[in-house]
Amino acid sequence: MAERVVRLPDVGEGIAEAELVEWHVKVGDVVREDAVLGAVMTDKATVEIPAPTDGRVTWLAGNVGDLLAIGSDFVRLEVDGKGEPAKEQAKLASHVTAAAAKRSDPVATAPRAPASEPPDAQGSQPSASPLHRAVERPLAAPAVRLRAREAGVDLRQIRGTGPAGRITHDDLDGYLARGRTGTTARPHPAQTAVTDIKIVGLRRKIAEKMSIANSRMPHITYVEEVDVTALEDLRAKVNGQKRPGKPKLTLLPFLMRAMVRAIAELPHLNAHFDDEAGIVHQHAGVHIGIATQTPTGLMVPVVRHAEARDIWDCATEVARLAEAARHGNATRDELTGSTITITSLGALGGLATTPIINHPEVAIVGVNRIAIRPHWDGTAFVPRQMMNLSSSFDHRVIDGFDAAQFVQRIKLLLETPAMIFID
Repeated sequence: MAERVVRLPDVGEGIAEAELVEWHVKVGDVVREDAVLGAVMTDKATVEIPAPTDGRVTWLAGNVGDLLAIGSDFVRLEVDGKGEPAKEQAKLASHVTAAAAKRSDPVATAPRAPASEPPDAQGSQPSASPLHRAVERPLAAPAVRLRAREAGVDLRQIRGTGPAGRITHDDLDGYLARGRTGTTARPHPAQTAVTDIKIVGLRRKIAEKMSIANSRMPHITYVEEVDVTALEDLRAKVNGQKRPGKPKLTLLPFLMRAMVRAIAELPHLNAHFDDEAGIVHQHAGVHIGIATQTPTGLMVPVVRHAEARDIWDCATEVARLAEAARHGNATRDELTGSTITITSLGALGGLATTPIINHPEVAIVGVNRIAIRPHWDGTAFVPRQMMNLSSSFDHRVIDGFDAAQFVQRIKLLLETPAMIFID
């Protein structure tokens, strides 16, 4: 028998380290050639690392969430014979290159410092401390536990008087007696357990990017009420007609077209701000990011060149990108390059939000839920379908006056939807 070391291959140009996000094996497992050993995430891709040969796992590099250096030991295998390590590493690198071309990371982030502690040699989680175990499971005989369970008593609420704090039958009897007098009884057992959840993978990258945006950008948020009654009537009539090959229209395609019209008048809102160089990169093409919730976290697929699309084309592209993002099939190009973003919580949108700008963009438009509210028409209060737009702007380069002009132009177009289609 011989040992073969599977090293973490180069998973992308300029990548020095990768985050371990998933193990598919454990120590002692027998694996076949090409079986997936684990997955790592970089700034550019999430990549699965396959086994280059048959063998038995004898060592794992670390725990989920650890940062591993490119070229460091990833897995050690016990294999038959001597093998050809160089050939196996070349084969592994080709597997990784092919996988990286298929799977992409939707959120770019700055490189992080290496982990301060070495990974556990067996790749296992640290065991709970004796104190933690005592809190989770108090000392008591099985008979005492059975009585407590039948009486609906949480033993963690009882102070044991036996050896090492063991809870006795007398302790339980005293607790029940006090409970019957109402001195310490509780309608439900108190919950004291604490669950530690490590932030890893996409969730950690989202957290890092939000921290960068919030710490580096002075946000100004502008909230305006919009009467969308006419727009909703138009949507209902159009969607009620059978149009082969045409998608169902939501609010988003109309909002996208309204934003395109408003950006034509205020083009500096469709930009990226390089604050280190002190340069605003103003884009002619309107590439609208659509914040989309997926099972793995928030992604922002991008509808490119919205200025060249009509309502139907916008609706088709939004539906296609949202489906790809939710199923993990979106490419890197489809998840990067936005110049302005829309964020919406749909029916859960609340009355108002304070959206965080998608760095390095300078503006984001937030959609809140539509609700029927009384609206004064000049003579009486009438029921209207109303919606708030909550939009944030980078106050370093966007003045409040320009932000207000932008939102007011969108409001006008949404309240008189025929204007969206008039050049």
